[in-house]
Amino acid sequence: MLDALESAGLRGDGRFIALNSYENRVYQVSLEDGRVVVAKFYRPHRWTDAQILEEHAFVVELAQHEIPVVAPMALDEAGATLATFDGYRFAVYPRRGGRAPELDDADTLERIGRFIGRIHAVGAVVCFATRPALDVESFGVEPREWILAHDCVPADLLPAWTGIVDQAIEAVRSAFDRAGDLRILRLHGDCHAGNVLWTDAGPHFVDFDDARNGPAVQDLWMLLSGDRASMTRQLSDVLAGYEDFADLDRRELQLIEPLRTLRLIHYSAWIARRWDDPAFPAAFPWFGTQRYWQDRVLELREQVAAMQEPAIEGA
Repeated sequence: MLDALESAGLRGDGRFIALNSYENRVYQVSLEDGRVVVAKFYRPHRWTDAQILEEHAFVVELAQHEIPVVAPMALDEAGATLATFDGYRFAVYPRRGGRAPELDDADTLERIGRFIGRIHAVGAVVCFATRPALDVESFGVEPREWILAHDCVPADLLPAWTGIVDQAIEAVRSAFDRAGDLRILRLHGDCHAGNVLWTDAGPHFVDFDDARNGPAVQDLWMLLSGDRASMTRQLSDVLAGYEDFADLDRRELQLIEPLRTLRLIHYSAWIARRWDDPAFPAAFPWFGTQRYWQDRVLELREQVAAMQEPAIEGA
């Protein structure tokens, strides 16, 4: 890792800390010139070079609009943000500290919403050309097929899981059909509280690794939690800031629970696909157990019920 950074002109002083990341390998590195950077080594075969560079270009574009994101650093005189060493691709970012945002605070949610609105105003100018879309096929059908093809579910739970995942996917399809032809734009894609760091100056957004084309509400619903009344209040606070800079088609609100359902299906397949990576059995020792799949069946049943409820409406 240190040799890779040195090949890009960044000489480390030997101090580095592994950061919490499962998809890629990410380190905080101290350099001899006193700077501290974050180096991301990409998981092989997940994204093409073009897809990584398209994400980088989006984040740089956001930074040029003075939106608080952490953009990749230029690694050569030509301004390249992606480098390769010994077969591994990597990018380097300036370190930006911060703390978890207080999502129970109305002013915090409004400020976060305001910046997401600004991100979406830029993201709506043009869609990604090479990065995929967040849709029912890629986050629901394909993960379902992969799990079944690799015998991940215990045999005695297979009928229950297959039945409920098929019911859930059908409910998601119906919700998308009801929503109709929605605007698709470039998204952060994984805009949960862990990827929004709070400072005294406000939020900044990190880790656009899951950036995709999709509906705007994908970047809003992961900020909501609790019971229906709590989520309604939180959504109202987020939208109070968001709609200062971008309009939200209120038909998208009926996709909150369907998008949550797709994420749950995709998550199980994501862990299963990575099981040969030693980091995953260590981090998810409960995965694949009888209890795990029993809980997934119950979870999807709850989601099917939630998708039958009226959509949450922000004020």
